[in-house]
Amino acid sequence: MQLPRIGLIGYGEVGKIFCLGLRSQPGVTAVGAWDLKFIRDDVRGAELDHAALHGVQAHASARELCEASDLVISAVTASNTLAVAREAAQHLRAGSVFLDLNSASPGTKQQAAALIDAAGADYVEAGVMTSVPPYGIRVPMLLGGRQAAALAALLGGWGLDAKPVSEKLGVASAIKMCRSVMIKGLEALVIESYATARAYGVEDHVLPTLAETFPSIDWEKQGAYFFSRVVQHGQRRAEEMRESANTVREAGFEPFMAQAIADKQQWVADQARGGVFAGVGPSAAWQAYADGLLAARPDALQKP
Repeated sequence: MQLPRIGLIGYGEVGKIFCLGLRSQPGVTAVGAWDLKFIRDDVRGAELDHAALHGVQAHASARELCEASDLVISAVTASNTLAVAREAAQHLRAGSVFLDLNSASPGTKQQAAALIDAAGADYVEAGVMTSVPPYGIRVPMLLGGRQAAALAALLGGWGLDAKPVSEKLGVASAIKMCRSVMIKGLEALVIESYATARAYGVEDHVLPTLAETFPSIDWEKQGAYFFSRVVQHGQRRAEEMRESANTVREAGFEPFMAQAIADKQQWVADQARGGVFAGVGPSAAWQAYADGLLAARPDALQKP
């Protein structure tokens, strides 16, 4: 398999990382991107400047990107997974490969695959198994689909950690989504527990008991990391957890916990959008984030 021309749909955090990481790989002749931000007056200039600075071709439309690419990688928010596949399917060239990095349920991925396959291209799903930034393009990924093994071999040659798990679509996504219930659930639990403990002034008692029960975890450091990631990416996480809820539902269960996690992630995203964490940097201690939440309570002065 040779896929020299690569196009990213989605030029956000993940899209930028993959564009920059793939453009210097052996056999890659061009890397381009398309994002709705390229036509938004408020951010268009900055996004196009970033692409130009890093040797990434900023395409004028999804159609232009698809027609110019052998490998199209979709890296958008979970709620846009199917819409992007539907748009791309109208323009993909026969024989091209569509790699779906998005955090979506097995059912959503199967619907997307049907659209791509009908266009004569090959759909490969990816379950991205942890946060991308610490790893870059070497983030662990599980691939599924008829071309998963062939694509994994190509990506492996570029230094990516991509492993085929099944030719059956949905397996890789099921692994990812079940993990997300745990990981995003821990984030939601920590935020709720820590903020409440802070409100009562008992955090110095609560955290040591967590360390006693789970001594391998640095609860101060982990708490700060969880708060930081949810504040920065709560909207994306909420959408992912709605897809996790769909995954649970597709398995025949009521997603009580997954839906609650989605609601908590969305609530934090809404707080961030409202300026609650203004002035709190990404490397701040968890207490700074919790204090922002406490100060934003409508009747904060009457609370413990």
